[in-house]
This record gives sequence, structure tokens and C-alpha cells, in this order.
Amino acid sequence: MAVFNIEVLDNMNRRIENELIPLIHTVDYEKIDEVIENIIQELHEAIPDKKRISYGITYVVKLLSKALYEKVGNSDLDTFQSSLMLYKNLDTFRTKCVGLGMVSYHGLKDVEAVLPYFKDAANHEIWEIREFAQMYIRKITKKYPNKVQAFLISLTKSENPNHRRFASECLRPVVENRWILNNPEFSLKVLRELFEESDPYPRVSVGNNLSDLSRNLPELVLNIVKELVSRENENSYWIATRACRNLVKIKPIQVMDILKVDTYVYKNKKYKRSDYEK
Repeated sequence: MAVFNIEVLDNMNRRIENELIPLIHTVDYEKIDEVIENIIQELHEAIPDKKRISYGITYVVKLLSKALYEKVGNSDLDTFQSSLMLYKNLDTFRTKCVGLGMVSYHGLKDVEAVLPYFKDAANHEIWEIREFAQMYIRKITKKYPNKVQAFLISLTKSENPNHRRFASECLRPVVENRWILNNPEFSLKVLRELFEESDPYPRVSVGNNLSDLSRNLPELVLNIVKELVSRENENSYWIATRACRNLVKIKPIQVMDILKVDTYVYKNKKYKRSDYEK
């Protein structure tokens, strides 16, 4: 079922055509920022109460970025340059993310052109932009897996922990990345570059990525945990432990055997070997 009724979508499209397209021609960033923020707020307020748990600002920003990219493409404006203009020059994270979303749609046509801007967004001082960036690149990854994989591997070698975290986070097996479950070596080729990660920010992402993967591929991840433990590296062991936070629920003894512990603790839950060997 659609989130918005036809009237809401028609109003959004009218405002894009009658207000935003002319403003983009004038390069009035302050006014563009104001109008985009206003449209985002209108869309957010129009989300039915029953759908607010599942849909929010993230959904609205992604919807608007796609609609605006398509409308700009039907005008005499250059879609890529207009997208970059909005991403680079608008003020709030929500409006900048509309621009970045437009950049991502251009990436479906020209992946090489947009990768430098994803590298920039992956290290943006505003954390919301970093989060949107790792979501936006997923559709490009699916279309151009080899090129994006090479890009992500290059980021794992960056001295910047934000870049390394981005390389892991954008490959988590969420809905847009379900195809990875049929080809897990695609993401593992990137993640293995981070298996001894010392910085907490990317290290947590690697552990979470493997933990998510274990929901569908438990035996594969158990073998990866063995590989991590065998490295005899404290960072690898930390990732191995984090990767087991779902596995321990279904294979507690096996997990504790691999980790060589008698107790596994995650948040407020404690798993004791003695509770399963009675």
C-alpha cells in the first residue's frame, strides 16, 4: 500500500515544477533550501499515523530526491551539475541529502562520476550525511558490483576511519542488499580487509555486518568467527565476539567453544556454559 495518496504526490510534483526548478535556474541557495525544507516537512506531516513507525524523514528525503532528479531531467537543466550544486551548497542535512540522493541516481548512469562524492560524503562532518551516503550507494553497488567493490576496498586502506566504516556499513545485508546473501563473498572480500580494525567506529560496523549476515548464513559466519579467533589479534577477537550476538541465541555452546569462553555477555544478556551443560 502506498504511503501517500495521489493528492500529496501531485502537490509535491507541482511544487518541484513551479518553485524548485525555477529557483535552481536562479541559483538562489537560501530560497532553494527553504523550499526543499518546506516540502520535506509537508510530506512528513502527511504520513498516516499508522505508517509513522516504518516511514519517516529518511523515506521522505529519498522520495523527494528521486522525484526532483526526474523533474530536473525533464527540464533544460543539467541533472548532474544541478545535483552537485544542491549537495554542495545547501545548508541543512536534509536538503543536502536530497542533493546527494540526486547524485546517487546519476550514479546509475555514470558510476565513475559519482564515486568521489560518495568518498566525500562518507567523511562528512554531519553524521546524518554519512548515514544517507551508505544507504544511497547500495543501489549503485547492485548495478555496478565490481566497480563499487574496488572502490570500497580502496576505502578500507584509507587512514580515515570514516572511510573504512563506510566500506563496511554500506554492505550490511539489509533489504536493498539482500542479493548479497546469494553472493556473500562479495561483501566478505571487503570486510576481510578490516578484520584487524583497531578503530572502534569501523570495527563495530564490521561486527554488526557479520552479525546481520549470521541471521541467514549462520554456518558461514561461524567459520568466519573461527578465522577471526585464529588470527590471535585482539581486534579480530573483538569483531568475532560482536559477530556472535545473534549466533549465541541458537548455538550458545558452539559459540563459547569457538571463542574459548565459559560466559558470553552482550548488553544485559548473559549466556553461561553451565546453563547448557546440565
